[in-house]
Amino acid sequence: MKKRANKVREEEETLCCCEYVNRYGERSHVGACCCDCEDLDDACDRFLKKEPQKPDSLSQVAAVVTDRIRVPWLWGGARKVELSIIPPLILLPVLLHLAALHLLLGIVVLTALPGLVLWYYYFTHRKKGRTLFFLSLALFSLAYMYYLFITEVLPRGDIGPVQLSVVTVGVILTLVALVHTKREPGIVLPKQEVVHSTVTYYSPLADRDPALSGGRQDVTMTAPDGTVSAEQSGVELKESSRRNWCPVCRVVRPPRAGHCRICGVCVLRLDHHCVWINSCVGQANHRSFLLTLVLFLLTSLYGISLVLQSVCPRQHLLTALLYCPGVYNQYSTALCFTCAWYSSIVTGGLLHLLVVQVINVSYNVTECEARIALRDKTARSAYWGLVVDTGVYSRGFLGNWAEFMTMGDKLNPPSPAPSDLVALVGANKEEKCENKGSVDPQRDIFSEHSIHTMPHK
Repeated sequence: MKKRANKVREEEETLCCCEYVNRYGERSHVGACCCDCEDLDDACDRFLKKEPQKPDSLSQVAAVVTDRIRVPWLWGGARKVELSIIPPLILLPVLLHLAALHLLLGIVVLTALPGLVLWYYYFTHRKKGRTLFFLSLALFSLAYMYYLFITEVLPRGDIGPVQLSVVTVGVILTLVALVHTKREPGIVLPKQEVVHSTVTYYSPLADRDPALSGGRQDVTMTAPDGTVSAEQSGVELKESSRRNWCPVCRVVRPPRAGHCRICGVCVLRLDHHCVWINSCVGQANHRSFLLTLVLFLLTSLYGISLVLQSVCPRQHLLTALLYCPGVYNQYSTALCFTCAWYSSIVTGGLLHLLVVQVINVSYNVTECEARIALRDKTARSAYWGLVVDTGVYSRGFLGNWAEFMTMGDKLNPPSPAPSDLVALVGANKEEKCENKGSVDPQRDIFSEHSIHTMPHK
């Protein structure tokens, strides 16, 4: 195993900047991206002959195209480019410039754009796929709005150096908070004293995302502590391990932890998977996530107010978005006005997210726990489900916020040792025999269509 791993690493080190190892494990070159296109040739041949396509022909073609679009890199060969990054870089400027041509075009574009984003969100969310589309859209929107602010609004002479400095500092702080949020959500790791062995794979596994460890996968094999008696181990299996055991990560989850099927890991105090940062929000990064939202909203609102004061100086700030006569007489002012509307739509969506987060923190409820409670009808809800109170972990308003602000210091909670997988299966079979005809609760907990988190009882 070590010789094979060393051989793979030696091959990666000897790759030139334009070479890479394709999905078949073969050495290839960026210049040969149009060679050996059997899958594409077969699909085109069937299309021209009006024959039905194979069930997986389109997915094979997409996989080939995704694998061959590479960027030359000096270290480790050419790097793969995620295709989901590209659409926002092209569509956003095109649509905003198109919307600035006429009022009716602006109404159509600014109505269709959020609809397309929501449709793509539900499409990817249903497939539980990992995509960089939303992170690319968020970062490029922030960068492009700042670029237009510098190139279109600032030359008009209505923005002073202090106002420009405030906007610039707000953008920088937002990016810094976002980088800190994306570091790690607080992944549940097995206890070192019960790790039996660690096997390193240099090919991605089906249940894990290779980006989490740079393309390398470390699978830990755990075994129960020999000092624990068989009777005590059996009790723990039935009471704790059966409910909190994660078959994918092979760890026993602490209370309030959950498994994310998109990231493929268990996260401490899992709140939700946020597509806008392409990461989970958990115990380690929940505070920085809220800080990112607050910084972005403050910067966005201040920037929108400056733009509206510049392009609609005669109108009141609160009514300038709805009524600004003569704004479409010049293309520059129309573009600034359109960008202000786009920023307002994004700000409204993130403001709703921030309100939901603040309410959940005030009641000490995570988003996953709120969804389970609403599904099982075990919580009190108000204002059309905006406020959800499970009453399980709440310590009062001040106590909940005190726990939230200090939970980052408790990233290593005491978790029970994982039990042997064979013993777990045996315990489940025993329970099935004792409770014949009843529904197996583990099937509901670890169902493919359920949220993998359980409240601590």
